[in-house]
Amino acid sequence: MAKAWAISGVDLHLELAGHRVRAGLEAALREAVQTGRLAPGTRLPSSRTLAADLGIARNTVAEAYAQLGAEGWLTARQGSGTRVASTAVVSAGPAAGIRPPLGARAARYDLRPGSPDLSAFPRAGWLSAARKALSGAPSRALGYSDPRGRPELRTVLAAYLGRTRGVRVAPDRIVVCAGFTQGLALLCQVLPDVGVTKIAVEDYGQPHTAEALAASGLTPVMLGVDDGGAVLDKAHGAQAMLLTPAHQFPLGSVLSPRRRADAARWAAGSGGLIIEDDYDGEFRYDRQPVGALQALAPEHVIYAGTVSKTLAPGLRLGWLVLPERLTEAVASAKARSDAHTSSFEQLTLAEFITSGAYDRHVRRVRLAYRRRRDRLVAALATHAPGVRVTGIAAGLHAVAELGPGQREEQVVARAAARGVAIEGLGGYALREHTRGPALVIGYATPPEHGYTTALARLVAAIRDQ
Repeated sequence: MAKAWAISGVDLHLELAGHRVRAGLEAALREAVQTGRLAPGTRLPSSRTLAADLGIARNTVAEAYAQLGAEGWLTARQGSGTRVASTAVVSAGPAAGIRPPLGARAARYDLRPGSPDLSAFPRAGWLSAARKALSGAPSRALGYSDPRGRPELRTVLAAYLGRTRGVRVAPDRIVVCAGFTQGLALLCQVLPDVGVTKIAVEDYGQPHTAEALAASGLTPVMLGVDDGGAVLDKAHGAQAMLLTPAHQFPLGSVLSPRRRADAARWAAGSGGLIIEDDYDGEFRYDRQPVGALQALAPEHVIYAGTVSKTLAPGLRLGWLVLPERLTEAVASAKARSDAHTSSFEQLTLAEFITSGAYDRHVRRVRLAYRRRRDRLVAALATHAPGVRVTGIAAGLHAVAELGPGQREEQVVARAAARGVAIEGLGGYALREHTRGPALVIGYATPPEHGYTTALARLVAAIRDQ
């Protein structure tokens, strides 16, 4: 019997309440599906297995499965077992204050910013790089490693960032991390130790970034944003700045040459620090690439980059290029946080870049995203002529300024009714929303086969007042 239990298949934790066993089982299964603990498509144990695990009659489980199948919660097909139905409704929302990830927010057509076209991920090339990296890796590479990251990847990144973004860096100044989110969390741990209590941030940006800074004890100071990027003279005694100079998020402006020079002078003269979030630096369409601000003051600018936009956020690979005075402290914080980022993914990315596959992939998707941007602009110009599109010279999103009488929340709701997820600019205002009504449209996320329909439904939502 013990052996049969050990190989019984899928494990499923359920707590049955009440005296009626079948009713309790049905209620427990419904609750697990409704709360999202059992996601659509999840395979359930066979009736025999679940009955044995719960110590109840097999017929009771079979009858419960049949009832939930009739209600639409489960589906059963011969040969594939019983699964949670793909149409099952998940009613529980995220915890208060936590914005759910893009993949968790159901929408047939997703035009929110923040993610690339995941269907364009270079699976074959990545698998090839993974095989080569793993076959050539020494055994010690699979053990505990330098918290800064694998030397193979840091060496490759130093050369790549210097070549493509103008970053001035040696491999030992790079700390590999799990995307910008972890990188910022590490910086929040060490910045107070070097005298940073106030940090200036652009007043339109990612709300969770400002929340993370405030939660760490740093005081955010808001900087206005105009066509020349962040207005730097509003820093009000801050000892650090967090900027998106190459492509302001979400408004799309570029920090002007004069302000870039001013920022570098401010940091060098005051001993301040600048965090440069270069979240989509590879995607430039109508202008020459803007070099990294870090090159103007390498000992005062922390350069942050990731592969979340170029490859996929699910890889959780990013990096910080650090001034000498912060490198050891950030590496120590990384060691305390999670020891080190997965060596396997690091080695694979190093091989992917070295082989030239990364450059080829970036060029390919850059062209595809430019075409998508052009189709978005053309669709709005033709079918919604009152809309003005800005911030389109670079990146993976655009800002669509709505016409007179339009309200962001109404357009967002009409789009949602058509199966299109879209966000208003007001959701990115870190203080009062002082600009006119606008949408922030991410044109990279939908797979190619759904993009035309997504645009048609978006245009309809804007036009139908």
